[in-house]
Parts: sequence; structure tokens; C-alpha cells
Amino acid sequence: MTREEIHERVATMMSQMFDIEKNKITLDARFEDLDLTSLDAIDLVVELQQLTGSKVNEEGLRKVRTVGDIVGLVQAHLEAAKKA
Repeated sequence: MTREEIHERVATMMSQMFDIEKNKITLDARFEDLDLTSLDAIDLVVELQQLTGSKVNEEGLRKVRTVGDIVGLVQAHLEAAKKA
């Protein structure tokens, strides 16, 4: 899956989960910009784990600040799953 495809899926997921206009979910958008709380981030992690088929570790999550960070995290998990 390409970075653009992952972004599209993440943006669709976030739009549906949090009722955010999809065009606002850019790679540079920060959680605060989208009015998301830490509880929203936990809900998103659960969905991302289903998308990637693997558990997202806490250390990886602490580094997430933007939608682009989320996309990178998902991409890394998908690539690691291919190699396994």
C-alpha cells in the first residue's frame, strides 16, 4: 500500500469516526488542529491496529503529532508485516 493510499484510508477513517471534514485531514494536520483529544487518539489506535493487523506500541504513539506521523506509523507496520 502506498503512502497516498494509507493517507486516504486514515483520512476516511478519521472523518467517519470523528465527524471531521476529510479535506481538513492533511498530512500536516496536528491532532489539536482537528480538535482531537487523547481519548480520540486511543480510539484511532484501536482502528489502526485492525488496519495493520499488529499492535501499535506506546513508544511509537508518543511520537505521533500529525496525520503524517500516523501514516508513517501505519506504513512502517505494514512493511514490517511483509518482512515477517
